[in-house]
Amino acid sequence: MTAPTPCLEVKNLNIAYGDFVIMRDLDFTIDKGDVFIIMGGSGCGKSTLLRVLIGLKEPSSGQVLYEQGSFWDGDEARRAAIRRRIGVLYQSGALFSSMTLAENISLPLQQYTRLKPRDIREIASLKLALVGLAGFEDFYPSEISGGMCKRAGLARAMALDPDILFFDEPSAGLDPVSSHLLDELILELRDSLNATFVVVTHDLDSIFAIGSNAIFLDVESRTMTANGNPKKLLEEATAPNLRRFLTRGKE
Repeated sequence: MTAPTPCLEVKNLNIAYGDFVIMRDLDFTIDKGDVFIIMGGSGCGKSTLLRVLIGLKEPSSGQVLYEQGSFWDGDEARRAAIRRRIGVLYQSGALFSSMTLAENISLPLQQYTRLKPRDIREIASLKLALVGLAGFEDFYPSEISGGMCKRAGLARAMALDPDILFFDEPSAGLDPVSSHLLDELILELRDSLNATFVVVTHDLDSIFAIGSNAIFLDVESRTMTANGNPKKLLEEATAPNLRRFLTRGKE
């Protein structure tokens, strides 16, 4: 059996705002092809950790290692090169309301490639088709549903064919059916594109449906207290906070 290939490694990571510690002593590895879940209750630092991983907040200490090397120990040129290899789907979708879906997806291609407008349009149409939005190129975000906006945001995140995709609470604001469809889409893209996903969420249905690996951030101890497949963690969990989270406190 082939050993997993690391896509991202976090070593001895500490995150703080001034003297206030958010999370300490974080150590975990995200392998290629993972749907990796960052889970925990409200206020535990999930989104803050995501900001560190994608380069929006510098950690107090420790390392974030991509295949291209250390993110925070490198110079700005290296950080820019790493950013080119990641895609981000923000909680709201973060589409530009004054642009059509095709224009939203075309924007990173216009900024970071020398492709001709016709080729950019073709790529935008392809990315929309991959997320089930073929034919919606000329629609504006206000003309489609919230679930469709999330999928369009995913299409834009994939515009530059990233190695790893980060999602911040992708099911937030979605009804159960739309959330389930988004979960199915993530798994389809993982399998068809061999993509790696990092998902910040507290949605248990999504966690158990798509997660291949996970960490649990404990708000009381301010560190990660579990690492592994979510279903296996549920079977073996003995720590009260983890057990309460994974069972919604019903035990």
